Amino acid sequence: MGIYDTRLWSTSSFALDQYDQYPFALELQYRRSLSGKLIAKRSLQEMQRQSSFDSTQADNWLARMQALFPDVKAGDRITGFNQPGVGARFAVNGKPVGELRDALFAKLFFGIWLSPQTSESAMRCALAQCS
Repeated sequence: MGIYDTRLWSTSSFALDQYDQYPFALELQYRRSLSGKLIAKRSLQEMQRQSSFDSTQADNWLARMQALFPDVKAGDRITGFNQPGVGARFAVNGKPVGELRDALFAKLFFGIWLSPQTSESAMRCALAQCS
């Protein structure tokens, strides 16, 4: 049993191999309590699985994620909205909490679940309904 359940909302033309080029919403509904700092740190580690980036960039992204992601409890939802070529917006339990205007960040962040380098390939296919 995982830490959260995931849902992906996208257009019917959504192509998994070009996920960063489509608008979509990805929701995580948590099954247990977690600190926002831990969510941000783990997110950064998973982003580093896909691509290398310098420590300054890593520090900036980590600080922004720590500011955006609150501590969560069972049932809480964090939803990310991909804005192709722009970045990502986030909401917690349906309320907007901010955005990070950086297209590379958005590609790598959503790639945690949607890129071929994800650590959760079964979840990737389940989200995108690949065969």
